[in-house]
Amino acid sequence: MFGQSISKKSMGLKKEKLSHFRFYWHDILSGTKPTSMMIIPPPKNTTTGFGQMNMIDNALTLGPELSSKTVGRAQGFYASASQNDVGLMMVMNFAFTEGKYNGSTFTILGRNPVFEKVREMAVIGGSGLFRFARGYVQASTHSWDYKTGDANVQYDAYVLHY
Repeated sequence: MFGQSISKKSMGLKKEKLSHFRFYWHDILSGTKPTSMMIIPPPKNTTTGFGQMNMIDNALTLGPELSSKTVGRAQGFYASASQNDVGLMMVMNFAFTEGKYNGSTFTILGRNPVFEKVREMAVIGGSGLFRFARGYVQASTHSWDYKTGDANVQYDAYVLHY
């Protein structure tokens, strides 16, 4: 048989719960060990950076300081996907490295209009303790250095998972 219905119990799934996570995403473009690297530059004739793509392996920390406790990494990419404003397409896994969620991930996909105060993107799945995850994140810029491009963004994630 190609496909069949199965019970949640047979997969070891218990009661679904809603969890809230808050952490800070550190996008470091400067220095000798950047965590965000441009892999496709924008064409010269764009004012919004349309077409630029960066690959990331950014720290996720409990506090806004980079020196605060690291709880995971944001791994993936973002690309400038708007010709009219600075709107990024974000594709990233939040891979946790500490505590109960160590080894588990959830995946973010969505539009990030970076100059809006709060941006919302979808949680579209996960692995480990986040199997069958769904939900959303809200991102708000904590700080941004105009000269270096380094950014610190607060993420609030609301995730339904088993």
